[in-house]
Amino acid sequence: MSCPVGHVTPGDPRPVADPVVIDPLVRDLAGETERLRQAAPITTIDLLGVRAWTITDHAVARRLLTDTRLVKDINQWADWRSGAVDRQWPLVGMVDVDPSMFTADGAEHRRLRAKTAQAITPKRLEAIRPRIEQITAELLDDLSAAGADGSPVDLKSVFALPLPLRVVCELMGVADELLPRLTDLWTRFFSLLTPQDERLAVIDELDVIFREMVREKTESPTDDLTGALIVAEDGGERLSEDEVVGNLKSMVAAGHETTISLILHAVRALLAHPDQLALVRSGQVSWETVIEETLRLESPSTHLLMRFATEEIEVGDEVIKPGDGVVMSYRAIGRDRCQWGETADSFDITRPSPGRHMAFGHGPHICPGAALSRLEAAIALPALFARFPELATAVPPEQITNLPVLTQNDLAALPVLLGRPTGT
Repeated sequence: MSCPVGHVTPGDPRPVADPVVIDPLVRDLAGETERLRQAAPITTIDLLGVRAWTITDHAVARRLLTDTRLVKDINQWADWRSGAVDRQWPLVGMVDVDPSMFTADGAEHRRLRAKTAQAITPKRLEAIRPRIEQITAELLDDLSAAGADGSPVDLKSVFALPLPLRVVCELMGVADELLPRLTDLWTRFFSLLTPQDERLAVIDELDVIFREMVREKTESPTDDLTGALIVAEDGGERLSEDEVVGNLKSMVAAGHETTISLILHAVRALLAHPDQLALVRSGQVSWETVIEETLRLESPSTHLLMRFATEEIEVGDEVIKPGDGVVMSYRAIGRDRCQWGETADSFDITRPSPGRHMAFGHGPHICPGAALSRLEAAIALPALFARFPELATAVPPEQITNLPVLTQNDLAALPVLLGRPTGT
């Protein structure tokens, strides 16, 4: 099924001029996604009092993500230049960040991204596979111990969260003793329940932690990704301290949040569809297919903030003006019925795929940690279901709620019953 840009599926209401208000507490994600989808390919949204454009159409997003008229430079944002948005806006930490590959474009972006890309090549990822398997096994032991008395266990706090955080911190050379503190800081940073003054203090503390680490590794070089970011190879230009810190903070944040979402949503979907779980367990459908369908349906980023227009850009009947902010609403994009058909809202690991999803983005800013996230899930999911073949959710579906994080598609918790583990 394909649709022209600006197409509205028959029976859907026509797009309206009022912006779609994005709920910071994420109380009705399904309804919000549907309202955005109905307004495809582009509509305005209200982000805690700030108006921006959002893209909800797969084909349009694919085009705009490679459009050089949309940039990451916050100084191009009219609301920022005018002072309408300042440091008190709760989402400012998502758009006004340290210089890094996540905030630059063109040649500057390629320069900042190059070293990270070199450090997480397929060869390097295969080299750390045994360590990911070891960490997975250790956390499955923790999970077993937590549920030994038959009581419900939160799969997120015991397994899905610590796994990617430990892996990415090891990859970056972050000391193990920092993990509990970083977990607390990132949790408060992303949550919109955190008061803004406290969130700004969290941002400052994260900067201190990573800046001190970079300085230590500059004085005493280490064989990890942070060390690779610091060292200039083959006479190349060395990254500044601010650039190393910016890349490091962004990679640790993005490198664990995406995988938490992927693991939790995959488990939740499979437990809700035992017939599809049976296909995977029998080998008729691969775990890779499970991962890709989960990413399509429940992209780790609900709304990715933000790009800024430097020139007029026409999308359907609308015109994005210079200085406007543009958000990619990836959860709505992944459910675009023009791309995925009338069953776009359903989890279906047997669906014929007309094209790849864009859960990790598209174009030059595609997530550099996508391969790592996929590898972690490909190890964690089969190991989890093999260890606990009787795994089941411990609460009704309506009691599984989203974390109050406007940008991240994350669950607050996933209570499960483990049943008898294999070998008992």
